[in-house]
Amino acid sequence: MNMFQHIARVATIGAVTVLCAPSFAAAERGGRYWVPTTTNPAVYQPPVAEKAAATRKATKHSKVTTHKRERSLLAANARLASDSKAHHLVLQVNTSDPAAMNLALNNATNVAQYYKDVGENVKIEVVTFGPGLHMLRDDTSPVKARIEEMALSRPEVSFKACGNTQERMHKAENKDIPIVPQAEVVKSGVVRVMELQEKGWSYVKP
Repeated sequence: MNMFQHIARVATIGAVTVLCAPSFAAAERGGRYWVPTTTNPAVYQPPVAEKAAATRKATKHSKVTTHKRERSLLAANARLASDSKAHHLVLQVNTSDPAAMNLALNNATNVAQYYKDVGENVKIEVVTFGPGLHMLRDDTSPVKARIEEMALSRPEVSFKACGNTQERMHKAENKDIPIVPQAEVVKSGVVRVMELQEKGWSYVKP
């Protein structure tokens, strides 16, 4: 009788083992009882190395981009600094008095030389209208030689002749009114002075 009981017990244990084995296998596949089969770090080294290389590449790209941006900002600031040191002067001449014309040219020369000495930029414009147009008339200018010389030595100085005045003189004298080649004719000398002042140019009347 004991032998039969022993056989029955063994059969029961075998049946339980067979029934439980799939559950343990499923649990292992689900990861609940999974244990890494190796602790060799070399198996995971390639992904880590690739990540580090990508990080270094991204960091290098970021540094290059930042450096380019800093250079652009420095260049922009340099341009702004240069513009902030640029000076502008408009000189008005509306008289036919040779002394006033020479005074205007003297002022233009002195201002141009001053800013050249201090290393800053300046633009000077001499605007003539009314009787002052004689300063830039090719046939009547008492300072024609000085204007020719300044056009060569002082490129920062320019000359504008009033077109309205030229037209009135043309009608009054019944002939063409020639203007020196160093000057440019504008529609209105007075308007030209106004526009330059509105742009922030300093205004001086000799």
